[in-house]
Amino acid sequence: MKEEILNQIKRLGGNTDHVKGISLQEDLAAITFKHPLYPDHYRDELFGADQFYEENKQLYKDNKQDFYKKLMEHFFSDHEIPYGQAFFRNFLFTPFSEGTFDFEEWNDLFIDEEEVDLTEILKISTDPRPDFMVITSSYGFPDQYYICLSDRNQENPTVFGTDHEVFFSELTNEGSLADFFKRFLSKDDFLKIVENYIEREKTDK
Repeated sequence: MKEEILNQIKRLGGNTDHVKGISLQEDLAAITFKHPLYPDHYRDELFGADQFYEENKQLYKDNKQDFYKKLMEHFFSDHEIPYGQAFFRNFLFTPFSEGTFDFEEWNDLFIDEEEVDLTEILKISTDPRPDFMVITSSYGFPDQYYICLSDRNQENPTVFGTDHEVFFSELTNEGSLADFFKRFLSKDDFLKIVENYIEREKTDK
C-alpha cells in the first residue's frame, strides 16, 4: 500500500501501526479508526451543528473551550447518529465465492445474476468472481464502498461503491484509494469549519 494512503489515514486519525505490507487484504484489515469520518461536503450541510449549539448554548456562553471540546467528543465518538458521516470498515466480503457465508446469504436474498454487472471491476481485475474488502459504509448512495482484492494495482487500488438496494447492478467507480481518503476532513479541518459557522452565524450567543 502506498505511503501516501497511509499518510492520509493518519491525517484522518486512523491507526496504521500494524500495517506490515504483506498483502492488500492484510494491510486493510490492520487499519483501525475509533471514530466516524466526515466527507468534505459536510461543510455544505453541517448536520447536527445547530442542534448541538442549541442544546449546549449555556456552555458556549460560559466556556467556549469546553464547548468545542464537548462538540468534538460528540461528533467523533463511536455513535451512528446520521450526520452524513462514513464509518470505516475492513471486513472480507465474498458474495461471488461459492461455499462462503456471504455467497449463501447474498445470493439467497439480494443477487439477481442477470442484473449483476461487474464490467467496471473486471477492467482492473482478471478474477471473474472477485472477493472484496468493505472499507466504508454510509447513509447515502452508495451505502458501501469496496476494494477488489485482485486489483492489479495493489499499491493504490480502485474504490467501488454500490448499494444494498441495487447490489452490483449499479456500480460507481470512486477513483483510487488515495484519492478516496482525500475526500474526508481531518479533525482540525472539521473543527475549523464548525467553529467558523458558529462564530459567524449564531447571533444570539
